[in-house]
Amino acid sequence: MEKEIAKKTKAGEAEWVFLKIHPDDNVLVALKDLPSGSPVLVNQDSFQLCDDVKAKHKFFLNDLSANADVIMYGTLVGKVQCDVLKGQVMTTHNTRHAAGKYSYRANQFKWTPPDVSKFVDKTFNGYKRSDGRVGTANYWLFIPTVFCENRNLDVIKEAMWNELGYAVTDRYKSFTRKLFETYKAGEDIDTVSLNPVNAANKDRFFKNVDGIKFLNHAGGCGGTRQDAATLSSLLTAYADHPNVGGVTILSLGCQHLQVNNFLNDLKQRNPFFDKPLYVFEQQQIQSEEQLIADAIRQTFKGLVEINKQDREPAPLSALCIGVKCGGSDGFSGISANPAVGQASDILVALGGKVLLAEFPELCGAEQNLIDRCVNEETANKFIRLMETYDEQARNVGSGFYMNPSPGNIKDGLITDAIKSTGAARKGGTSPVVSVLDYTEPATEPGLSLVCTPGNDVESTTGKAASGATLILFTTGLGTPTGNPVAPTIKISTNTRLAKKMSDIIDIDTGPIISGEKTIEKMGEEILDFCIKVASGEIIPKAVQLAQDDFIPWKRGVSL
Repeated sequence: MEKEIAKKTKAGEAEWVFLKIHPDDNVLVALKDLPSGSPVLVNQDSFQLCDDVKAKHKFFLNDLSANADVIMYGTLVGKVQCDVLKGQVMTTHNTRHAAGKYSYRANQFKWTPPDVSKFVDKTFNGYKRSDGRVGTANYWLFIPTVFCENRNLDVIKEAMWNELGYAVTDRYKSFTRKLFETYKAGEDIDTVSLNPVNAANKDRFFKNVDGIKFLNHAGGCGGTRQDAATLSSLLTAYADHPNVGGVTILSLGCQHLQVNNFLNDLKQRNPFFDKPLYVFEQQQIQSEEQLIADAIRQTFKGLVEINKQDREPAPLSALCIGVKCGGSDGFSGISANPAVGQASDILVALGGKVLLAEFPELCGAEQNLIDRCVNEETANKFIRLMETYDEQARNVGSGFYMNPSPGNIKDGLITDAIKSTGAARKGGTSPVVSVLDYTEPATEPGLSLVCTPGNDVESTTGKAASGATLILFTTGLGTPTGNPVAPTIKISTNTRLAKKMSDIIDIDTGPIISGEKTIEKMGEEILDFCIKVASGEIIPKAVQLAQDDFIPWKRGVSL
């Protein structure tokens, strides 16, 4: 990235106020609010801003005629819709989405790995499974084969969470009780305070069980048989996840997703599956009350067993990290995402796995990723999945180009290609070793591309299904989400967000914007944080707040 100096501070020191990301770019990014008339000096070219430019937004470096290319990150990200002047702010009115064509071209990609000397001897303390994989957590998982069992799951959840020390809502119950008692006593309820989060779950009964998780969903019946088959593939992936120690299945009995289908899919995914697994089918049990009691009793026995497992040292090559961005802003592609990309490259160089998904948010970054594919077969699989997905969207009157949300646009992501080229930086610069369709497991060390929507929860749900044992989630606007089985680490693109929403943010990469830290330094700090989370030494905010979001993708159009 090339920083340019626009003015001096009162102390006479250089102040970075805008950024040129790539030498070929014809737009600059404002790092702070810049008023109209502000002087700009770039490579001896001096001009003034034509408009007010808010932080995170872009302005043109050259005069451009209608339909001229807009270049950012060194690649095509749009076309101007009318003549524009240098110093003019980029908007949805003067710029539309455009992305370059892509194809496999047998490029001889060469990768220079980062220096990993600081990490080569480091380990994390995880849960070793019988198949050699290592979990960063030890969860018990409740899975309904159909939405009819969601209410029974809710009853079980309240009972087991409250009594075994996993509840995060107890403080709200206590808060409500104190409000009632204070009001009843005729006192001021504004004096009542909320108890802090019990981050360490110190009161939990099973010390080596990090949580009891529940995969409530709206599927299993009523849709197509293909929907049920996709759901079965997803649920078996979660049952087989290395962060899961045991599973309880609740079934009604008459639904499309039959228990036998689930068990067959599980055996196909992992023929050596040996975790405790208990199945309860409501139509075969005399009452709902009996179903719930039996499920709790048997699960309690299972918890006793998996509680006997202890964390053990494991190499960093055993980590599988999913990288995700949501609530993105104009700084995502220049602070948090490249810092996560640096951490990704270090992990890949150490023999670990990294999963980059969100195919609608790779639009515009395709050629770079294709050129990095290790062979033609891998590249063609990526091309096929991308083209099929985009065609489905266009067939219903949409398309990848309609991906940016109103919040994205408001904070400087004017076209999907701008958003996507910045989003792709989370995957670093390493070779693409495999391309995985939805729920396919990651088996090869290195960077894999996973076909999922850009939708935050559908994407994280898919990453965990492919084996992510941690998820790095970058955000510029603040996104309160997580995953039931993959601890999710929230990373802010800017310091203002980190301070404003400190309850959900774990790491602030704002110092990259201010020039206090480099991307390389920030990437190392992110990986260090991952090691502590993987070892159970730090509990991410998303886990503390039980942000266990789970949304299966039906393979329909979702951007």
